Amino acid sequence: MSTAPIYEIDPAKFTADPYPDLKAMRATGPLVQVPQLGATLMTRRNDVFTNEKKIDIFSSWQPQGLMTMLMGENMMRKDAEAHMSERKAIFPAVSPKTVKEVWRASFEENAERILDEIEPKGEADLVRDYAMPLSAEALKSITGLTNMHFAEMNRVSQGMIDGCANYIGNPQIETNCHDCTASIDRHIDGRWDEAQAEPDHSLLSVQLQAGLSESQIRANIKLAISGGQNEPRDAIAGTAWALLTHPDELALIGKGEAVWMQAFEEYARWISPIGMSPRRIAVDHEMDGVTLNAEDRLFLMFGSANRDETVFDDPDTFRITRDTSQAIAFGAGPHFCAGAWASRALIAEVALPKLFGRLTNLRLNPDGEVKFTGWAFRGPLSVPVVWDA
Repeated sequence: MSTAPIYEIDPAKFTADPYPDLKAMRATGPLVQVPQLGATLMTRRNDVFTNEKKIDIFSSWQPQGLMTMLMGENMMRKDAEAHMSERKAIFPAVSPKTVKEVWRASFEENAERILDEIEPKGEADLVRDYAMPLSAEALKSITGLTNMHFAEMNRVSQGMIDGCANYIGNPQIETNCHDCTASIDRHIDGRWDEAQAEPDHSLLSVQLQAGLSESQIRANIKLAISGGQNEPRDAIAGTAWALLTHPDELALIGKGEAVWMQAFEEYARWISPIGMSPRRIAVDHEMDGVTLNAEDRLFLMFGSANRDETVFDDPDTFRITRDTSQAIAFGAGPHFCAGAWASRALIAEVALPKLFGRLTNLRLNPDGEVKFTGWAFRGPLSVPVVWDA
């Protein structure tokens, strides 16, 4: 392990609310060693932003990493040309042009249909009843797994997310993750021949057209599901909750003094849906007096970097007119999130404006409870709301 100062955490408390510990870690030093996670954590924004690009030291290639072991070696766990060649292959499925000309219309259609179903009821859980099905339907189209029910898409995504964050080695979480990846493989099998015979813009189809191997195709679809369901789901429901609990901020949008994209970008900074990305130390390295040994495990803590008080004024406050240009909610460097354009369109251009535009006097249900969880991936478990039906 590294020579970074040791910082002990209570895993349960860290999962419930990581921000007090992350603030203390930033004050302790640029790097801290957390025995409970078996890793060294990099928590300051400028360090994360700079070092994420140094792939010769902080490598994404992790043959023994949880994601690789559980989901296969996808492009996120590759560096340099191996990463870029696969990224280029999938680009036609997630490019800004494809999002605008192909996926945006389906996002809008699904949002309207879901709102048609829930609007007469006068109450809902925004996670379960709106954000979850909307994100899942979008992901079904983008991946090409249109034969998967939206609830199953949500289940397998959560199962893989839990598995990739299972650094305490819970065997039940690992078993469930394997069950989820097996389900994805079955659904890929069910769409394989059709995707070859009738090419489209889906991730399955464009990878087949690019000539990627079967193992590459399967691993990258699992990667897309692990990041493309939970994070948009959590950001849709989470941003809505943030605006409902900060009515003055919501009012700025109504007055034309701010836009939905600002609200989403600030939420993604404030409560980063993707809070961490792991790296393998490729060679012995020294950083700010700390020795990092080859094969050490290091976590780039996006959730901490986005609340770095040396970069963001009053970082624990949700303020949608803030300049978020220094935030790294989607990562930085060669591994910048390939799905960023789709996420922004789904959340800020469709999900949020349609939600607040359709449901009159939308407000939190006073009889309900909003509870957040997670540190590697963070979001609300439920957001109960009511409105004037």
